[in-house]
Amino acid sequence: MWRWLHPYAKPEVVYHLLGRWLPWVAGAAALILGGGLVWGILFAPADYQQGDSYRIIFIHVPAAMFSMSVYVGLAITALIGRVWQLKMADWALAAIAPVGAVFTFIALFTGAVWGKPMWGTWWEWDARLTSQLILLFLYIGVLALYHAFSDNRTGAKAAGILALVGVINIPIIRYSVEWWNTLHQGATLTVFERPPMANSMLFPLLTCILGFAFLAAALIFHRMRNEILRQELHRPWVKAELGETSKQTEAV
Repeated sequence: MWRWLHPYAKPEVVYHLLGRWLPWVAGAAALILGGGLVWGILFAPADYQQGDSYRIIFIHVPAAMFSMSVYVGLAITALIGRVWQLKMADWALAAIAPVGAVFTFIALFTGAVWGKPMWGTWWEWDARLTSQLILLFLYIGVLALYHAFSDNRTGAKAAGILALVGVINIPIIRYSVEWWNTLHQGATLTVFERPPMANSMLFPLLTCILGFAFLAAALIFHRMRNEILRQELHRPWVKAELGETSKQTEAV
């Protein structure tokens, strides 16, 4: 049943596959995210309570959503690496973790900028903010463990275990505003309820969320290709690939 997956366990195949998809995914990210931000920041109406300061939502909400989604992907990758002992899954940890860390930092930073005029403070140690900060530390911890050992497999194993243990923080972030009394507002978007915002605000927000999805994919694809080259640097196909790249650069 899984035979069709076997070719994609080969680094060379994955490298070239990601290379074919990367321009399309990156182009979609630029178009969709750029259009969503212009739509939301320049053309969406001001909020009746928060005025124009709410417009940071078009960056904050997608970044916060994908800071958690990317971590779930990281944990799934770690599980695959530990159960099936696939080196490609181990390498993916190093590709995924920095992207999630950047999204988490963006969510924390934009949240602080948004919180200052709304709450009167840059930071509050409530459940949502604290658990989101812990998520950033988890990403950093995964990266630190991955590179802390001279043996790649040992580092990947330690990083994978931390990623799996840390996944318990995701539902805490998601439901913290419901489980505890916090300053942070409830979820902007829910699966089974219509969002409490006008379509003129909702549609650009959904566009930005889709754009962030493509952005996350493009960044992970790019980092995964770099990680494959780093791990397979001694292979003839990598030397040939780097040789062709250098020739193309010189020609330009």
